[in-house]
Amino acid sequence: MRGRFITFEGGEGTGKSTQLRLLAGYLGNRGLKTVATKEPGGTPAGQELRRLLVTGDKDKFDAAAEALLYFADRHIHLTQKVWPAMEQGAWVLSDRFADSTVAYQYYGYDKRVAKEDLDCLYKIAVGDFKPDLTIILDIDPQIGLARSFKKADAMAVKELRFEGRELAFHQRMRNGFLEIAAAEPERCAVLNADQSIESLHGDIVKLITERFGL
Repeated sequence: MRGRFITFEGGEGTGKSTQLRLLAGYLGNRGLKTVATKEPGGTPAGQELRRLLVTGDKDKFDAAAEALLYFADRHIHLTQKVWPAMEQGAWVLSDRFADSTVAYQYYGYDKRVAKEDLDCLYKIAVGDFKPDLTIILDIDPQIGLARSFKKADAMAVKELRFEGRELAFHQRMRNGFLEIAAAEPERCAVLNADQSIESLHGDIVKLITERFGL
């Protein structure tokens, strides 16, 4: 049986990685094979691209260069990790996917990448494939950024390139995620990330149970 592909999306500091880990544990306890991954960085090549994309000066790449690098990582990620795991029946949980590229490089930047160009890159890198479910964790950007900077204090490598952008960038990006969800309600679900870890995990479990009949 073909596996499932579930993506976690949202701005900085929404708790995606924590909630993904908790969901992987929950599904594993239900007897399902799960693979936890992320973009960028889900493969060895992706780890090199991640270093380029999320560290260093915020202005070292423009939106177009970022989009090209993200889709290169995405194609490698799908062909080397996601699709092979799904063919073996695994539920693949990814911290970010293509919606992040639209939210960041189209909605976030003043000098944005045209949506039709992003659609073309998607077609080349991904084809007609889409996630079975996209969970968008929503939070006020000021709260999310404060969480993200606090988390970075314990990181050996500071992945703060996007956190260094102005608040307006993050507000536009948040609106972008909400517009994506409104346009594809059959795929996307928006959950309030401004609550306890346990409460949010409960909301996600409820969503997964209802959506997939577990």
